[in-house]
Amino acid sequence: MSRPIPLAFGSACALAALMIAAPAMAQSNVVTMNTVQIFGTIDPAKINDYTEYMAAVNLYDGLVTVDEGGNIQPQLAESWEVSDDSSVFTFHLNPNATFQDGSPVTAQDVVYTVDRLLSINQGPAYLFADVLEPGSVAATDDHTVVFTLSQTFSPFLATMPAVFIVNADLVEENAGDDEGQTYLATNVAGAGPYMLDSWDRGSRMTLTRDENYYGGWHDGAIDEVRWIVTNDEATVRSLAASGELTMTSQYQATETYDAIAAMDGFYLAEEDTAVAFYYKLNTQIPPTDDVHIRRAIACATDYDLIREVILPGGVLSTPLPPLFAEFHNNDIPAPTFDLECAREEIAQSQYAGSGPIPIVHSYVAGTAFEEEIALLFQATMEELGFEVTLQPEPWNRITELAGEIDTTPNLTQVFFGPTYPSPDSMFYTQYHSNAAGTWASMEWVLNDQVDSLIDAARATADVSEQAEIYRELQALLVEIQPDTFLLTQRVRHAMSDCLTGFQAIPMQSFDYDMYRYTWTCDPNG
Repeated sequence: MSRPIPLAFGSACALAALMIAAPAMAQSNVVTMNTVQIFGTIDPAKINDYTEYMAAVNLYDGLVTVDEGGNIQPQLAESWEVSDDSSVFTFHLNPNATFQDGSPVTAQDVVYTVDRLLSINQGPAYLFADVLEPGSVAATDDHTVVFTLSQTFSPFLATMPAVFIVNADLVEENAGDDEGQTYLATNVAGAGPYMLDSWDRGSRMTLTRDENYYGGWHDGAIDEVRWIVTNDEATVRSLAASGELTMTSQYQATETYDAIAAMDGFYLAEEDTAVAFYYKLNTQIPPTDDVHIRRAIACATDYDLIREVILPGGVLSTPLPPLFAEFHNNDIPAPTFDLECAREEIAQSQYAGSGPIPIVHSYVAGTAFEEEIALLFQATMEELGFEVTLQPEPWNRITELAGEIDTTPNLTQVFFGPTYPSPDSMFYTQYHSNAAGTWASMEWVLNDQVDSLIDAARATADVSEQAEIYRELQALLVEIQPDTFLLTQRVRHAMSDCLTGFQAIPMQSFDYDMYRYTWTCDPNG
């Protein structure tokens, strides 16, 4: 059970001493937000989930970033060119860009970052497995870097915000015998707007702004970011009532959002997103290795109850959220709750007549709405002759279980959104055989036809051709049913009236780049 977090991050005595020593010191613009899972790592070569990207996007900068429309925007690179066949990308760095230690960002830092990423082969490295290798990136001068791909990769520019540039000299000084993995596990070597102040892995992280950030600072910029790790709904409400919490996570129960939004000084921010919520079904172990069992689960899901009552969200009819309008297959109808359909599918399965069918349903422990959905699943499926074992796990345990076919549960509730603003992010990461073995690919699809369609879409720069391929791919994935398509997330945050700047961005956790936010109230008032 999570415990309420005390108001001050340091001891009461230390805070009092600070106030006595500097009574006239202005208050800072501080944002305190809860997260529902720990920060596993802050090494940009190893980041993998929403909290890790949340930290990275504040501590590091990439060559480019992305806006709320999914458009690529300059960051460390002020401009770039792309060859006609989309295989050579040339970036020109901002000559004024510096790391947090004041040293200049150079093209050699970019080369070092990519080579290190490929060598460690974790985190976002999978994005480039087929198109980059050591030597593919070259510095032609201090401020020009050229990426030469081994083949056309149409989403390449869209993937680049996920590559956060590290200070090569600083990492090399502390590299040890593991390419700096030990050092960067707890230290930052970035050019981002915020510096790591403190981090207790299990409970909180605090960032403070780099006053010398090369991008400058706007009026009302956030001075300090505090993240508190708790998914206990009562604790979140208590933190808001005490005045400590500025902004909730995006994964609270509806009752918590409503309760906090009703408090003085808070409002509810809400936007549709490209984040999908699935039952991820392990297609390689009994009984979910049978497509009829997977289809039965889809038929036995009460979509209206889930997305209208338990977790308000939008309709999801394929693996691709409809916000990718140009590529979405609109001919596929939305799934519906139909117990007779479920019974017919079970009767066609290899497990029909074998007695109670055992199935394991996993979800994030302590997350109220996921528990409610799991209990709904259990009640419905046991009525249909299943023996359901509910398996709540901490998120870090779920990611561990996802590493092997035999340890991945039959069914896991998972949110997944684009890691980069392209349909490829939704398909390659979840369904391509080369990406199997992570929490994002707990389906273990391992299907040659699926792989071929994903590869074909990646290999053409013709958008209309891509769209046709993606529509065919959606139809195939709906047919083989590796997921139950529950809903699209309607991201919600109960936020202080003093805080503005939240916008849903179609790239993992870029919504929480605190450099984009503004404090509108007088911090001394």
